[in-house]
Amino acid sequence: MGIQVEFNPDLALRDIAEYLGGRRSLEECIPTDLQEGRVYPFLKSGQRNYWLLGEIPLCSTNGRGNLSRPLAAILITEVTHTVKDGEVYTSGNYLVKKVFDEKDETIHFEGFQYRRP
Repeated sequence: MGIQVEFNPDLALRDIAEYLGGRRSLEECIPTDLQEGRVYPFLKSGQRNYWLLGEIPLCSTNGRGNLSRPLAAILITEVTHTVKDGEVYTSGNYLVKKVFDEKDETIHFEGFQYRRP
């Protein structure tokens, strides 16, 4: 038996409609009014590792690895692994460094490197 750990190069959260519909917690979803310079909490199922020393993309997901283009450049400032009802969860906080215009076609990340404007 092994330890299942997932390494994530981005933070992929659900659309806020999932929270409004009662299917997800607020921390599992992207806030409606994402603001630069503000810190938000997040919650993901499973034991996940994130890069903490630089900006990573914040993306929207509907599950099964389906991700949007980056919505923002974020810096994860805190990560905690916990067990609740026999399930492992990863929670923490992220700081929004830059919000991207969804109509902008600019490539903001090259692999793991954020291309600052």
